[in-house]
Amino acid sequence: MKTAQTIIDQTLLLPNDQFNEELINNVHPAQWQNPTPSGRYNLVIIGAGTAGLVTAAIASALGAKVALIERHLMGGDCLNVGCVPSKGIIRAAKAWKAVKEASQFGLHAPENLKGDFGQAMARMRKLRAKISHVDSAHRYSKLGVDVFIGNGQFTSSNTIDVDGTTLEFAKAVICTGARAAAPPIPGLDQVNYLTNETIFSLTNLPSRFGVIGAGPIGCEMAQAFARFGSQVFLVEAMHGILINEDGDASKIVEQSILRDGVQLLCCGKDLNIKLVNGVKHMFVDSHGQHYDIPVDEILVGVGRTPNTDDLGLETIGVDYDGKGVKVNHRLQTTNPKIFAAGDICSPFKFTHTADAQAQIVIQNALFPHPLGLGYASTEDLIIPWATYTQPEIAHVGLYEKDAKTKGIEIDTFTFPLNEVDRAILDGEDEGFARVHVKKGTDQLVGATIVAAHAGDMISEYTLAMKGKLGLNTIASTIHPYPTQAEVIKKTANAWRKTTLSESKKQFLSKLFSWTR
Repeated sequence: MKTAQTIIDQTLLLPNDQFNEELINNVHPAQWQNPTPSGRYNLVIIGAGTAGLVTAAIASALGAKVALIERHLMGGDCLNVGCVPSKGIIRAAKAWKAVKEASQFGLHAPENLKGDFGQAMARMRKLRAKISHVDSAHRYSKLGVDVFIGNGQFTSSNTIDVDGTTLEFAKAVICTGARAAAPPIPGLDQVNYLTNETIFSLTNLPSRFGVIGAGPIGCEMAQAFARFGSQVFLVEAMHGILINEDGDASKIVEQSILRDGVQLLCCGKDLNIKLVNGVKHMFVDSHGQHYDIPVDEILVGVGRTPNTDDLGLETIGVDYDGKGVKVNHRLQTTNPKIFAAGDICSPFKFTHTADAQAQIVIQNALFPHPLGLGYASTEDLIIPWATYTQPEIAHVGLYEKDAKTKGIEIDTFTFPLNEVDRAILDGEDEGFARVHVKKGTDQLVGATIVAAHAGDMISEYTLAMKGKLGLNTIASTIHPYPTQAEVIKKTANAWRKTTLSESKKQFLSKLFSWTR
């Protein structure tokens, strides 16, 4: 066995405390002994993010001989610098907000009440470390996977080198993901700035916080830091925020983050960054006004670069570009023995998409079509997603604009949360549920929910779409009262009311008059 020599970027795992030490011991143990390969592997996987981990675990459970290679941190972005830490601090910020608004429930906080940002971040690191054992090198080794910590590089269509050790394989899977990349903003490269990979190392709350990009990352962090007490400036080149979402939905979230104190500078032009007397300044034009904004920290929430470098893809005939590795709907690359899954190849850069794609790879790589199992395809995936602002936005399927582009005629039904009892009682009645169905039918083609727990609620629509169940099934399904999820049934009821035409009403009126 050979000790792993790969060095990780410690700046991503500051501060050097017991929680980050526990994390590193799980996901990049310093004294890890790489196994000695014994024969050919059914699958060799490069990258131990969600796609790689799921592929490795399932393949090994099925009896395949599997090797998993990771040069950085097992668990990938999701565990280390993405979903897990971000939701940890969003939860803390929500708690701080709740305390400030507790007077409406009869609880009056002291005027001098102060929050401890460092403690909130420590809680996040503690919980991230607790979760990390699930993705750890030790756990996967116990699952029967040969775990290699090191740099993996293809040397031929059936071999991969890991720091001088050759692994032979029948099939391989590229799951190397993507990383934060800076947009070409003048002066940005002259200052220290944050990305999703470094923001979670903060221990002190920045008094003045600049955020570039009003997409999901930018909006989530802008709102969270405003709730912690930062003066937040959110710069967006386009008009408004979350521009890919339903316009009515993003407008509700925009109003919410503005109430939290975020200053939105949308339609931003000529953004540039300068150091003035050692202080970072953001210069930008927004809606006809010029702004000179001094800030303590800048978060760049736009731009991703696929991790295709140093893999030797040219050696094995795998095509890639600035968007990542090119795959077909079976997730095969241009080399049919090599597959890919997750952010390295998918336009849908979500943890749950990577999980779903891993299962497609398992079927297509390990079970050839002649065995009668059939190919699995990404074309069969129905992918929901959520942005965890407050309120949240969750979506699945087509937006109205997508339906128009595809020439699909639709009927749309919307029900507001301010007519849902539980939402009113919770004080969370901003938002709505909106569904799109094929015109004249109850068959769902898309849905959007704006609500405090929209991410939890969208699955009912997703299940209905996957199971080809229409609004009639949802309308006839009993939902517990009172819950905010009642809004889902109420959208279905709105559709059901349209099925009762005026002629039917007249007929029924006559029928009931005869039977009185």
